[in-house]
Amino acid sequence: MTPSMDITKQLALDYTTKAFIHGRVIHADCFEWLSRIPENSLHAVVTDPPYGVREYDDHELEKRAKGKGGIWRLPPAFDGSVRAPLPRFTALDVKDRKRLTLFFAEWASLTVRTLKPGGHVVIATNAFIAALLYEALVKGGLEFRGQLIRQVRTLRGGDRPKNAEDEFPDVSSLPRGCYEPWGLFRKPLPLKMTVSECLRQFHTGGLRRLPDGNPFEDMISSERTPRLERDIANHPSLKPQSFMRQVVYAALPLGKGVIADTFMGSGSTIAAAEAMGLHAIGVERCLDYFNIATMAIPKLTVIDKKPASRRVKEVPKMAQLF
Repeated sequence: MTPSMDITKQLALDYTTKAFIHGRVIHADCFEWLSRIPENSLHAVVTDPPYGVREYDDHELEKRAKGKGGIWRLPPAFDGSVRAPLPRFTALDVKDRKRLTLFFAEWASLTVRTLKPGGHVVIATNAFIAALLYEALVKGGLEFRGQLIRQVRTLRGGDRPKNAEDEFPDVSSLPRGCYEPWGLFRKPLPLKMTVSECLRQFHTGGLRRLPDGNPFEDMISSERTPRLERDIANHPSLKPQSFMRQVVYAALPLGKGVIADTFMGSGSTIAAAEAMGLHAIGVERCLDYFNIATMAIPKLTVIDKKPASRRVKEVPKMAQLF
């Protein structure tokens, strides 16, 4: 076993696990896992959680598989493009929102316990619940540090009023989605500790500058997840490697330490870390997604970091630095 594997092995505890060159994935409920691993074990968290919590309940996933009912909207094809299922966040009622708040406040509290001081959390969300999510994470003890904005033109939003498309042809229920917010948080530094002292002691506290020496930016041009990656990893919230590799790179300011993805899904964060030579550990409670991740991560890892010539205009200069 290589030293790379040893860094994450101790965090696998007694769970079912699969190791890769730099990290590993485990089949576990992240709340239980976070409560069991030692304090101050992680250097960063990069994750894309269940946005509304409710949509990943077993009975909601079953409804999505059947293609009808539940919180998942299954939109039709648009100009020949098949649109991915997406949760109807507007369907969340007061009870759902309270549940979401409690869920993420508890998650944040456990995450604070396991992060080293100054460790960052980068967490995907959406415009509907970003404010609620951010408030819950602060309540759980994390320090709000801003947002990363993933600029990506999607096929989501822009629909005419449901069942009244002909009556109101010039109306959209929502604007077409062109961005995705990612919350940026940090475990507070010890009282009176400076960032430089935190970097020396914990290897945390800041964000890594780009390979060309410029600061990491909070506005990131992106692309829709390519068909090649979606064919490898079948998950409704899969993010592209061209974006994820930039985020995991920035999350470890000195390029040292362990990144965790507590809602791993099909493994895009772990694959991005593998591709960048960084240590990461992914946690997934759904066995089907865990099994998909074990097969998908090696394939996603070896995808060319630089875009094909036909996609150069779609991928930003910052991404091409990687």
